[in-house]
Amino acid sequence: MTWSFGSIIGLLIAGIILGFLGRLIAPGEQKIPVWLTIVAGIVGALIGNLVATWVGVRYTGGFDWWRHIFQVIAAVIAVVAAAAIYPKARTNA
Repeated sequence: MTWSFGSIIGLLIAGIILGFLGRLIAPGEQKIPVWLTIVAGIVGALIGNLVATWVGVRYTGGFDWWRHIFQVIAAVIAVVAAAAIYPKARTNA
């Protein structure tokens, strides 16, 4: 895959949206900064696309519902993981 300015901006926008959706859906309180929420969203977007490709539903005839569902699930998992790791990393630094 080649990266263009537009694809990087698109990934950043998807990361912002997915990060905050993941944070909204994730159980409990996440004490992580905004930048880490966005990074978790970007990770969710990339992993969700990868899973959708493996399953064979990344590109469909209409709106790619399954791909976006996989992205949101991956973003929730990334936010939960970041919330679990970030406080421990800050106390050890």
